[in-house]
Amino acid sequence: MHRRTFLRSAMGVSLGAVLAAPLVGEEAPAAPALDVEALLFDPAAPVGGNPAGDVTIVAFFDYNCGYCKGSAPALAKLLKTDGKIRLVYKDWPILHKSSVTAARLAVAAKYQNRYEPAHHALMGLQSRSMNEDGMAKALKRAGLDLARLNADVEKHVEPIAGLLKRNNEQAVALQLPGTPVYLVGPYKVAAALDYQGFVDVVADARRRAAER
Repeated sequence: MHRRTFLRSAMGVSLGAVLAAPLVGEEAPAAPALDVEALLFDPAAPVGGNPAGDVTIVAFFDYNCGYCKGSAPALAKLLKTDGKIRLVYKDWPILHKSSVTAARLAVAAKYQNRYEPAHHALMGLQSRSMNEDGMAKALKRAGLDLARLNADVEKHVEPIAGLLKRNNEQAVALQLPGTPVYLVGPYKVAAALDYQGFVDVVADARRRAAER
């Protein structure tokens, strides 16, 4: 069974945070409080599935994360088969410089209404292809206008950086150990999930909601 953590009051309260240990001689910076409204309803965050779904999944991921790549098809299948899932995408590039490049490209794709095709294209890339040329080819195959995409990366530097910064602050406030992490209703699942794993935790989230 996949390990799950229950988020107190379905994430309805401010959760404490612990930042990574500081370097010797440095003081630990103050941890940000969790803004639940921003976590679930940041207007800049891409949303997939059913915007009016009865269960929200918040997915934290990195395009260089093999476990994220492994779970991505199962999550995409869940959105299609369930029909009542609201998915909030949280690009959290923490593993490599190319992760940051990929996250910027993915977020910029929303300006041509192509975030999800860009997301799936980048998730489908093998690690050895996570370079500028490999990403460009994958995004072009997915139907992205590369000239516009690159222009949007430059044009929207501050909004893109702001979103990624908020995503990171939320991950820190939630004390996330790395990627992937899926917040499913009141549960935090810090593990790669297959399709049945997603189905099971969504069912548990619905049962929990019905008991309230």
